[in-house]
Amino acid sequence: MANDLKKYQKIAIKIRKDILSMVFKNKAPHVGCSLGMVEILVALYFKVLSINNKNLQDMNRDRFILSKGHGCPALYATLFNRGIISKKIFDGFAKNGGTLEEHPNRNLNWGIETTSGSLGHGLSLGVGMALAAKYDKRKSKIFVFLGDGELDEGSNWEAIMFAAQKKLDNLVAIIDSNKLQILGKTSEVINLEPIEEKWKNFGWSAKTIDGHNFKEILSVFNKIPIKQGKPTVIVANTIKGKGISFMENKSCWHDKHPNEQEYKEALKELK
Repeated sequence: MANDLKKYQKIAIKIRKDILSMVFKNKAPHVGCSLGMVEILVALYFKVLSINNKNLQDMNRDRFILSKGHGCPALYATLFNRGIISKKIFDGFAKNGGTLEEHPNRNLNWGIETTSGSLGHGLSLGVGMALAAKYDKRKSKIFVFLGDGELDEGSNWEAIMFAAQKKLDNLVAIIDSNKLQILGKTSEVINLEPIEEKWKNFGWSAKTIDGHNFKEILSVFNKIPIKQGKPTVIVANTIKGKGISFMENKSCWHDKHPNEQEYKEALKELK
């Protein structure tokens, strides 16, 4: 287990370097939230999800939906390091005539499950996929990654109620709880605390974890579904800009890209 944790930590550092490189080279936004998502994505794609570059068209494999689509640099870097997309595709991010947009565009051949970017849609899509899998008696699980600020969208709460009503225990929502959104602190925009208790009251099983601790992340993923007959929500406490001291917990890094000096300083910290 210890060796596995070290392996995942090395992968996380590599992915963070790739995120920094892609946003610096192409002057792209959303580096802060992308850096905060890395451990969750590493755990999913390198341990949990039944997905690889050979089964992308398999109806029985697991699904991952990035509802907070602006975090796609983290997803692209993960898909690249997992061997699902090539370096040529990865290098085509945010370029005229390139391959990868600044928000995901559905392409199953590249492991991109859904088009996203307009917030509040991903969970409803996941509910539909989970319901279809139940009807078809497939064993696949559906994982949906949402931002905590995204929960301001009322469509999420309709999906939450529906999923509990249909007993979709093959559905997992992961909340990137970094306590920040573009307008400021989530507690000051619309205070949703206590998030875990709210979801439980809506009929879900819920667990709060440190979203940067591989041991905690893998432990809860191994217990899914937490309770038979109930969908699961994981509230992952994360740090926006994780790993780069001058980016951590700074709202400005939502849409700001690093200049050359900031890029060099960030890479030094990751070493």
